[in-house]
Amino acid sequence: MGRLTTHVLDTALGKPAAGLVIELWSGGSLLCTVTTNADGRADKPILEGDGFKVGVYELRFFAGDYLRKVTRQKEPLFLDMIPIRFGIADASQHYHVPLLLSPFGYSTYRGS
Repeated sequence: MGRLTTHVLDTALGKPAAGLVIELWSGGSLLCTVTTNADGRADKPILEGDGFKVGVYELRFFAGDYLRKVTRQKEPLFLDMIPIRFGIADASQHYHVPLLLSPFGYSTYRGS
């Protein structure tokens, strides 16, 4: 069975982004909410088993809340909630969607 995982790296500080809230959405419905651990990862796959299906999903990374804790930026922050919409075409595979985050930019990719 496939699964969905993520992690968040704070590229400005050069370390995992601990305590960052992430929501998973699909079809207008909230499927789950997780918070990253000290390694910048969720403690378990965000989606797996019978719930892991072909479709379009969106991870919402609440970067602004995290950045307010670790930076001294003036409000409003440049980045706040970062939505990443992606498709799962094969439910038997592992989909890993990491976020590389700094106060003024981010990137993502399909990892392994």
